Amino acid sequence: MRRFLSRAWKPALIVCGVGFVLSVAGFGVAYAMLPGANEMGAKEGVDDFATTVEFENGDEAVTLGATKRTEVDSDQIPPEVINGVLGSEQQRFYEEAGVSVSGTMRALLSGGEKGGGSTITQQMARNYYSGLSKDRSVTRKAKEIVIALKLGNQLSKEQILEQYLNTIYFGRGAYGIQAASQAYFEKDVEDITAAEGAFLGAIIQQPGNFEHVEEGSDMEKVLRDRWEYAVNGMIEMYNENPEHGMREEEAEKLEFPERAEYNPDEQFDKEYTGFIKKAVEQELKDRYDFTAQEIATGGYTVQTSLDEDLMQAAGEAFDKALPEGMPEETKEGLASVDPATGEVRAFHGGGDWTADNNDSLTHRTQAGSAFKPYVLATGLKQDIGLRSQFDGDSPQDFPGVGEPIQNDSDRSYGPVNLIESTEKSINTAYVQLAIETGPEKVNRTAGDAGIPEEQFETAQLGPNIALGTYQLTALDQASGFSTFANEGVHMPRHMVTSVKQGDGQEMEPNDADRLETGKRAFSADVAADATHAMSKVVDGGGGEEAALPDGRPAAGKTGTSNSAKSAWFVGYTPQLSTAVGLSRGDGKKLEIPGVRNIYGGTTSAKVWREFMTIAMEGEPQKQFPEPAWVGEEQNFGPTPEPSGESPTDQPDETQEPDETQEPDETQEPTQTTPPQSPTDTTSPGDECTPDFWNDCEDDGNGGGPGGGGGGDESPSDECRPEEGDVCPQGGEENNAFFH
Repeated sequence: MRRFLSRAWKPALIVCGVGFVLSVAGFGVAYAMLPGANEMGAKEGVDDFATTVEFENGDEAVTLGATKRTEVDSDQIPPEVINGVLGSEQQRFYEEAGVSVSGTMRALLSGGEKGGGSTITQQMARNYYSGLSKDRSVTRKAKEIVIALKLGNQLSKEQILEQYLNTIYFGRGAYGIQAASQAYFEKDVEDITAAEGAFLGAIIQQPGNFEHVEEGSDMEKVLRDRWEYAVNGMIEMYNENPEHGMREEEAEKLEFPERAEYNPDEQFDKEYTGFIKKAVEQELKDRYDFTAQEIATGGYTVQTSLDEDLMQAAGEAFDKALPEGMPEETKEGLASVDPATGEVRAFHGGGDWTADNNDSLTHRTQAGSAFKPYVLATGLKQDIGLRSQFDGDSPQDFPGVGEPIQNDSDRSYGPVNLIESTEKSINTAYVQLAIETGPEKVNRTAGDAGIPEEQFETAQLGPNIALGTYQLTALDQASGFSTFANEGVHMPRHMVTSVKQGDGQEMEPNDADRLETGKRAFSADVAADATHAMSKVVDGGGGEEAALPDGRPAAGKTGTSNSAKSAWFVGYTPQLSTAVGLSRGDGKKLEIPGVRNIYGGTTSAKVWREFMTIAMEGEPQKQFPEPAWVGEEQNFGPTPEPSGESPTDQPDETQEPDETQEPDETQEPTQTTPPQSPTDTTSPGDECTPDFWNDCEDDGNGGGPGGGGGGDESPSDECRPEEGDVCPQGGEENNAFFH
């Protein structure tokens, strides 16, 4: 045996030596051939970050994308977090190279069956760089070791930690330490405490199991044990190097932290959250030219102008103002815009955000008499002053309109000025005004004020557009009326106020120039006079239900469309413009439990008041500008009938009167003005649109295209389309809602 060993040791030594040399050579070759930090590409998707959407105060509203990931720099990560993670994952991180010898030997000897023992550098390489899978094999482990060693030599410890903490998964859909801080503690990583940092380090091992642990469960005991392991690891780190970790006396004072409640669908637990998601996605496409992929993976931070409290108040306003039992088909539109900036402060999306509509931003319905202010502004621009006279009698025939135009309940008012015509929503006067100004010029004014051009395709152009035949969204109207509040300057509507990339660089929208200056739609004097007329609607007119309880100035206009298929109140204070529109998705007439005669002034005006009471709370009471009385006092009323005597008709003094022409005692004296007609329930009401409907029958319900009386309590009549006519119906959608 000795003889054998004496002969064998030399060959064995040679073999071992050759093996060692070959191993070293192989390692050297592998080290040289495998890429380093600057040569390896990032794994696909590792730089994909969900886009975060914030309310105007900076609170998170919703995330856009499959995962939550927000990148932070190393100087944003506090020692409390670093100590907690290292205490759990690798206590000797600063002393060791990129590989742990003991952990690696255990993995190699077991063929990967007993797990890894991977260092933070190895985990980072596996999670971040392409070409490294997560399978448990000797080949993969060897490759990972070599790459980790190279990374350890090429990157600083701070760089490795930063990259690791920005890519590791923590559960709750959170990738990276910032997203995890928000998901578990609802705070930024900079504000994480030592106890919370130890918790975040503890859950790295089993993020799926630890993301939602029931109190008192076996898994909670495992999680608490893991947390204590991380805390003890911090103590050991300090004992070895006081620059890291935590003193034992301080560590013993730490308590297991409370976590935020977790619900996988929690970001949509409020009815408006999903609508915010869809609205912001659409605006990013419209104004920033983003693709859906860029939105989902770009990692942008999107600041909006939306007020979380007002978003909540928008929905609650309908619950407070309307009776219980509203039909499911009812569309409850409300949008609120800051006149000075065009920023959308709030909107009510509806009940189901997954449906392809939004009650306020995309659902369109006839505007009714809420369109009349654009006709008024057009007249004022053409020097037709507020005191100009019109014939307020009903019914009347007008050129270009196939059927007689009637006021609500066919009521006649005699000669009226534009203030009274606005206050009482007198259809005949406004159709005459549209004829005098030109319907195409009315469209131009409305477009300049903020009504999108495509909405003018929803009805035929004619004088009866004064009665609100166009279909508009609540956002259209809130934006349009904001121009009156902003003294005639229209600011483009938008809810996204800032978009920042992960590095903090701000993106510029394609409408940046228009946001700077806005567009002059009409003069400040025209806006002041129109506001003066609309203030009378709220102050004792058809919209008096909208008057705010603190007595602050408000102006607006009611509107009720054909057969009460929609009911509006659109109004504003100097600081805020809000539109409320009720309609149905199926285009049928509104049904409100307990309400027989439906008008915008008695329904939507109440919703407007509920919302604006909350919105204006704490805001200073500002006054509207005094009326400027632009234009001239013109007369568009009926030509007075002859008195019966004129200079040419005077008899010659020598001429004897004809004795046979004695007056009939039963003959009524000639009337110089048409008498007031009684209500004719078989004739079309003020809401009929004669260009579209020729056969009108009474249905005993209120409303009509002009919104007619703005709150009168008499029923109007249903207008039914004749075969071949085009009837604008509610329920149409317009997805491009930012212009």
